[in-house]
Amino acid sequence: MTMSKLSRRDFIKTTSKVIGLTGANAAFYIPELVAAEQSTLRIGYLPIIDAAPLLVAYANGYFKDEGLKTARPRMIRSWSTLSESFMANKFNLVHLLFPIPLWMRYQNRIPVKILAWDHTNGSAITVKADSGIRNFSDLGGKQIAVPYWYSMHNMILQMGIKKAGLTPVIQPHNRQLEKNQVNLFVLSPPQMAPSLLGGKIDGYIVAEPFNALAELKIKARIMRFVGDIWKNHPCCVVVMKEDVVRRKPVYSAKVVNAIARAQLWINHNREAAAMLLSREKTRLLPQSYAVLHQALSEYSMESYGPDSSNHAIKHPEWGINRIDFQPYPYPSATHLILKEMKQTLVEGNSKFLGRLSPEFIEKDLIEKSFVKDAVTNLGGMSKFPNMDLTSPWEREEIIDFAI
Repeated sequence: MTMSKLSRRDFIKTTSKVIGLTGANAAFYIPELVAAEQSTLRIGYLPIIDAAPLLVAYANGYFKDEGLKTARPRMIRSWSTLSESFMANKFNLVHLLFPIPLWMRYQNRIPVKILAWDHTNGSAITVKADSGIRNFSDLGGKQIAVPYWYSMHNMILQMGIKKAGLTPVIQPHNRQLEKNQVNLFVLSPPQMAPSLLGGKIDGYIVAEPFNALAELKIKARIMRFVGDIWKNHPCCVVVMKEDVVRRKPVYSAKVVNAIARAQLWINHNREAAAMLLSREKTRLLPQSYAVLHQALSEYSMESYGPDSSNHAIKHPEWGINRIDFQPYPYPSATHLILKEMKQTLVEGNSKFLGRLSPEFIEKDLIEKSFVKDAVTNLGGMSKFPNMDLTSPWEREEIIDFAI
């Protein structure tokens, strides 16, 4: 049974499960929830592959199949603008870098909920082809851009820098660096490749397709795929406001159903997804089909493996893709993210992180019931790539920088 065809009894059951009501009290909420389900989904996103599940759910009519009215998604150029727009209620559905909802909820007191992962892997560290930068140890004295302070990119980059015995710093771009220092600063993803080409930066870490774009357009080189450092790591997550999730559980479940369905479709239709989202087709993403196809599909050992001239892949045995899509938010990853973010250098006050425990944010920030139902309705975790089916809702995080 799909969520769009719930009986009244199933509707009450789903409502009760989420908002903690039973019997007559649960039934009391039904008219309000039914009326609220007619509201329009307003989706905000960055022009990156991470947004693909939301965009495909719109373009393929999956939101419509769930009975949801959806405006054409609106592209935003930077994480700061998207975050501010979401907090100001210009959007009611967004994808955000995993640490951003942490910052929103516990520093800015904006009640948000993570409903699902948007994807796994899908990021890389990109440098000029002739830079001589081959590993983290080569980043000393360099200027490296990150997309946002509260990002997986900033966190993982700093983990690698420290592993190599170097020191991440945040200082003015024109200040002289020590040989063991790596200067970090924020650039919006669309600015990164032009800045690399112009010599303003030495490299960047970002989501696709801005690594693929640099490969194809300015002959840049992938230093390392981030998924080859942290196997099947999360990056962007699906986020809605808590009041919507609490007041409209069936509505929220339908949103997650459509997104999970889109993830499954992308995994099996990468070439079609690249065309669907491209500037040649829907223009939901501004990049060409060639760039999007590279970002979604090109992960060959011949181009990047241990025997290639690049060595961006050091763990071919992991059997992952350049990017994959699965919606379930593993608690083990949440725990690791909080632990590492507490040790990650950011601009501004990050003391709020010290007050948080992984067990608390797992219950307070993340709502897993919708995504578990969505995955089950699609046939279970076996439908998604690289799953340990002996324990589908738990996993052990695997990180190896191979320095």
